[in-house]
Amino acid sequence: MQKPPSRQRPAVALDTLQLDLPFEHAPSAAPAPLRGEVPPAAPATPPPPASAPLPDGVRLRRIVLEARALDYRFKRSARRTIGFCIDATGLTITAPRWVTIADIESAIIDKQNWILRKLAEWQTRVEQRALPRIEWRDGAQFPFLGKTIRVSLNASATALSFDAESGVLALPQPALADAQQISDCVQGWLKSEAKRIFGERLAVYAQKLGVECRAYALSSAATRWGSCSSDGKIRLNWRLIHFPLPIIDYVVAHELAHLREMNHSPRFWQTVESIFPEFREARHTLKHHPPDLLPAM
Repeated sequence: MQKPPSRQRPAVALDTLQLDLPFEHAPSAAPAPLRGEVPPAAPATPPPPASAPLPDGVRLRRIVLEARALDYRFKRSARRTIGFCIDATGLTITAPRWVTIADIESAIIDKQNWILRKLAEWQTRVEQRALPRIEWRDGAQFPFLGKTIRVSLNASATALSFDAESGVLALPQPALADAQQISDCVQGWLKSEAKRIFGERLAVYAQKLGVECRAYALSSAATRWGSCSSDGKIRLNWRLIHFPLPIIDYVVAHELAHLREMNHSPRFWQTVESIFPEFREARHTLKHHPPDLLPAM
């Protein structure tokens, strides 16, 4: 790819890491940044855990925004835009090989309000995870397809059973079963239901869109509800099974639409809307309920 003229500013793509949905934000003024490489010691924003070294090609950098030091991960790629992604590890920026550091940090300044707000949202999520978790025992409750399900332990039962009318999941385990055994059993059931239900919904919406889903699998991604690879393979987060069916349908429609448009252009959203007109409401729900805030298994 040839380097564009110097007067052309590189495009910017913002990403909340939830279904890769782009987020647009108006530029804002800010003082000039302090540039330079930064060692991983004592950063102002959370660094990657010591047990998880930086991947090849990824570096840590620091910029000062309004008297606040902001650390971020930086890597080069073949993409055509500057990508901003925020998750539990902080800010990651991916940029084309021809874009200068000055251009990248200018983009950070333009988008600093969005960046700082999203970092604050992630911090809130981390704090919320400190709330009490489900106590896996007889009578434990958890969400399934938007409804509350209750666990019932039955040592005399020979197999797991689910009564949809009463919302009771009966497990063939003794009353004093180990909490991890109960959790594992519930998770296994949820994943099997996810595999079945997601497959059914993919078939419904693939027919509506006139495309073929050749293969799909469940994922356990911490920050993404679904994905569609360039070879057409779709992955859906099994934790979607906690949500009502319309939310699942939205993610299914979203990923199937990528079989037509491998981007998030206006044409892509028109494709989603053509088979799932209520996508805006569902997208808003998922934006405020990332996978890491669902019941811990």
